[in-house]
Amino acid sequence: MSALEKSMHLGRLPTRPPLPGSGGSQSGAKMRMGPGRKRDFSPVPWSQYFESMEDVEVENETGKDTFRVYKSGSEGPVLLLLHGGGHSALSWAVFTAAIISRVQCRIVAVDLRGHGETKVKNFEDLSAETMAKDIGNVVEAMYGDLPPPIMLIGHSMGGAIAVHAAASNLVPNLLGLCMIDVVEGTAMDALNSMQNFLRGRPKTFKSLENAIEWSVKSGQIRNLESARVSMVGQVKQCEGIASPEGSKSIVEGIIEEEEEDEEGSESVNKRKKEDDMETKKDHPYTWRIELAKTEKYWDGWFRGLSNLFLSCPIPKLLLLAGVDRLDKDLTIGQMQGKFQMQVLPQCGHAVHEDAPDKVAEAVATFLIRHRFAEPIGGFQCVFPGC
Repeated sequence: MSALEKSMHLGRLPTRPPLPGSGGSQSGAKMRMGPGRKRDFSPVPWSQYFESMEDVEVENETGKDTFRVYKSGSEGPVLLLLHGGGHSALSWAVFTAAIISRVQCRIVAVDLRGHGETKVKNFEDLSAETMAKDIGNVVEAMYGDLPPPIMLIGHSMGGAIAVHAAASNLVPNLLGLCMIDVVEGTAMDALNSMQNFLRGRPKTFKSLENAIEWSVKSGQIRNLESARVSMVGQVKQCEGIASPEGSKSIVEGIIEEEEEDEEGSESVNKRKKEDDMETKKDHPYTWRIELAKTEKYWDGWFRGLSNLFLSCPIPKLLLLAGVDRLDKDLTIGQMQGKFQMQVLPQCGHAVHEDAPDKVAEAVATFLIRHRFAEPIGGFQCVFPGC
């Protein structure tokens, strides 16, 4: 969690070969930035990395909820990908292209409730219990009573939800479990400074390009390629500014409504609302979810997580940006061989975005080692020392 606040090393942006069908030399030119070349912060569509998109309907007591999922692959186990807080399924885009080229697998990346394009009746309920049940419900809605072999992979908050879902046996036919850069001890320590970090972020952006540029230069995402596709799932257009006419009518409506108030507060309220509207017009994009308002759920995501992770009776993988993140329980568990661990240095907190090829290599090696998937394209496993 605290790695979010580290500064970015601009010279370490990873590069990848152009994706099939992504424009070949054009894509390569964007990533090979020589002296004097201006970086391209324009957004990239999800379809450049995923094969399809689907809105999965889930029935519950309050009606129907709709979960946005992005998919790739047609054979092998399902890798069910859960993003971190404030992010979306699009944070897995570049990783998806990388893992699909290494092993036979199917990708299902989910927008969790309150995030991305998922629409639920009670979007403010982000408890670990509710979100874990969501995962089980999505699996049931997609596959019925005969789900394929599934491996849960989660980053940060998504890693915690993956563990809760696995420990509660909510995902049938579960092969394995992978947490990415989430450790109970470090996460709990970081919660105290999380509100300060969130207050330090811009509240609005002038454009999608502006949001993408901020994410890279601030170090939230160190990989420009990933930022160009994933930031689209983190921000949205502010309400009420779809068109200049719409903005004008809203401002006029506010003025007319305020004229009915008492004279003492009339000018102050009018000025404040006009200022807010001007800000929205100048900076029409804002965050999709106000993470600061989810604070009451943070403790429930992470407390007891290490022992829950260790208790899951399936092969487990822990990928970290630094070995210093290990807490006591996980250190003992790792020494006892209860899970496989790999450290991927020179990454920020968004490990799977900063180093998608390295994460894909680690996951592919894990899948092949346990005979969960078959290698493709001549992929050679490199077994880590820990």
